[in-house]
Amino acid sequence: MGNASQDQISIAVIGLGLIGRRHAQTILEEPGARLVAVVDPVAVPKIVLSHFKVPCYPTIGDLIAGPAKPQCAVVCTPNDTHVPIGLELIKDGIHILVEKPVSTDIESGQQLVQAAEEAQVKLLVGHHRRFNPHIIRAKQVIESRTLGNIIAINGLWTAFKPLRYFQAPTEWRQSSSGGVLLINMIHDIDLLQHLFGPITRVYAERTTSQRRYLAEEGAAITLRFASGVVGTFLICDHTPSPHIFEAGTGENPLITKTGEDFYRVFGTEGTLEIPDCRIWSFAEGEEKSWSSKLVVEEGGVEEGVPFVSQLEHFLRVVKGEEGPMCSGADGLRALIVCEAIKRSMRDEVPVTIDVST
Repeated sequence: MGNASQDQISIAVIGLGLIGRRHAQTILEEPGARLVAVVDPVAVPKIVLSHFKVPCYPTIGDLIAGPAKPQCAVVCTPNDTHVPIGLELIKDGIHILVEKPVSTDIESGQQLVQAAEEAQVKLLVGHHRRFNPHIIRAKQVIESRTLGNIIAINGLWTAFKPLRYFQAPTEWRQSSSGGVLLINMIHDIDLLQHLFGPITRVYAERTTSQRRYLAEEGAAITLRFASGVVGTFLICDHTPSPHIFEAGTGENPLITKTGEDFYRVFGTEGTLEIPDCRIWSFAEGEEKSWSSKLVVEEGGVEEGVPFVSQLEHFLRVVKGEEGPMCSGADGLRALIVCEAIKRSMRDEVPVTIDVST
């Protein structure tokens, strides 16, 4: 393995919670990468460290001073630490894949993006759902114009988070940076802009809090895109429901797959259901009328593991073989929309988003 290991890109994982462990395991199984260290200020169970077989450092400084300074790092820490940790890594020339959201506020997010550009360090944001086969197929259908002109999008992210989700060591999820918008909806905002272009206006009505935490629990949202597409979206983390991305696609092994839809895309020639990518339309020669019979074309989506595809892409970006699928600027655009939604909930007014910059 001597020559092969020299060709591998060395990576450290920062934060060894559930998502960090998933990244670490993906790196272990990737021939083109080598996991060299993890960083976590909390004592990590010995059984976990014995599985990964790499040093665990309490701080980034200890990692940098250690014998195996990595070429890259994956940042999987609480949301409000992404920027300070990212800046520390960038300062040492380490390329980073930071879990979403890129930041908890726009100003610090801009600071991180600018720092990466000035240091010529690769900065990617972990909106891994862009690599999901269901989304790849949906984007192909939309861009093929099979649906005609896109008129509207309807989306759902509705599930029930148990109280333990908000308890130590992740009690930060009770805070204003740990609500359903920055943890969950930001994924959907990124995907919607990936599929339909920039969002230019939002309006949101907040759901009534059931837990009484600072973190918001949900909202009913209207969206307008620069393309003219309009949308509605309901998000809620306090209701039993199968209509979420994770359950629909089966992407998260901890959440039971239901296969139920979570997006519907309405066009002048047809309607697309996601995740199964079925297309409803009138039969050829049939009059276009609500009283006419609709036919359905079954989807068919290839298998694939988004975390694996995202890591492989990260490695190619670091090697200079391709540009980022989801750059720091892309992650920032999703954050800007989420901030606009929060402002709309607070002020009870529509919020316009400047997409000219």
